Amino acid sequence: MIYDKSGALLETAISGVPMINRGKVRDIYDLGDALLFVATDRLSAFDVVLPNGIPNKGKVLTGISCFWFELLKDVPNHLITTDVASRKELAPYVKDLQGRAIIVKKAKVLPVECIVRGYLVGSGWKDYQKTGMVSGIKLRDGYKQASKLDEPLFTPSTKAEIGEHDEAISYEQVCKIVGEDYGKQLKELALKIYTTARDYAAEHGIIVADTKFEFGVIDGKVTLVDEVLTPDSSRFWPADTYCEGTSPASLDKQFVRDYLETLDWDKTAPGPELPQGVIDRTAAKYLEAYEMLAGKKLEI
Repeated sequence: MIYDKSGALLETAISGVPMINRGKVRDIYDLGDALLFVATDRLSAFDVVLPNGIPNKGKVLTGISCFWFELLKDVPNHLITTDVASRKELAPYVKDLQGRAIIVKKAKVLPVECIVRGYLVGSGWKDYQKTGMVSGIKLRDGYKQASKLDEPLFTPSTKAEIGEHDEAISYEQVCKIVGEDYGKQLKELALKIYTTARDYAAEHGIIVADTKFEFGVIDGKVTLVDEVLTPDSSRFWPADTYCEGTSPASLDKQFVRDYLETLDWDKTAPGPELPQGVIDRTAAKYLEAYEMLAGKKLEI
């Protein structure tokens, strides 16, 4: 296991268990009858993995995902257990893995990022300013930055490899990629999950501005996989400071993006080192998001 000077876990290595993928944040291992997903503390911004990690970030991502899996249990998901000690091959690594790893069912992952936007911000706001549309969907006049949309939008994209950028695609293109039946299910499920989560979060002081989901197929059923509604995959805004027409304060990695925008960096690898102050504030924001949603402190 490789940790940085702040105590953030950057890379994992599990003897005798094959790693099948190292993503921007997660290391995935093949356990034979299941997969091990390990959420490291790596941080990506503008599709570049930064040299610094955010301490305990992986534990926050895992804790929030498991919270949502339980709340959304009417939606099929891939989680088997969070107890890594239940697998003897992982016994020597329990201290490093517990709290940040989950054991999941194997799925045929559908090659689409299912993005849902409830508010007009980020690339959606930029598109709207230029064209009056978001991902090819015509919107009415009169929206401001961070305005709540009249209804949530399904704005899918391709799934890019590390170092590449996702590309927005239409719902019709989704159906061509995965088939009309799966395409319809992806859209309906993504909008259903977003709406449920948005309403729950609103009761706990958080606005879910937008988010992205990944789905796979297990035993013929479309199933929610990977992370869900975390500060990495979503924009979380504290409701008490939200103001239309501005770029709202966030409880996610937007704080890091905003810092990086002040630098003379072309948004290609390698990414710049983060100051300790940015690391500490980002870590605090992740923990705050968990505590507001779950109503308790995270065990770290």
